[in-house]
Amino acid sequence: MPRNVLACLAILLLAACPSGPTKEELEAVKNTVDCERPGERIVIRYEDGEARMLMPDGRRVILYQVPSGSGIRYINGLMELRGKGMEIDLTREQQSTHFTCKQYELPRKEK
Repeated sequence: MPRNVLACLAILLLAACPSGPTKEELEAVKNTVDCERPGERIVIRYEDGEARMLMPDGRRVILYQVPSGSGIRYINGLMELRGKGMEIDLTREQQSTHFTCKQYELPRKEK
């Protein structure tokens, strides 16, 4: 193949690559919060009556929504998540830890 044809094919392939987040990534971010306290960080995605948490040690934990007088409440038998707005408390092994959350932001993709 002539070089100019190969160059044109390479340009077309590069142009077809997505440059930003996918539709699925953007939708997931809407329901995801980044929660921190000194020395600890968790990421929580709320979806279909579940709170899916990524713990500081990399474990993934699923909690299930239960009725709450006000705010949110999710449990799984070992952990309980309660809160209002962007302030939550995570109880595990009978110890409660307070986290301050913010809307999750997608990491920027390197060019």
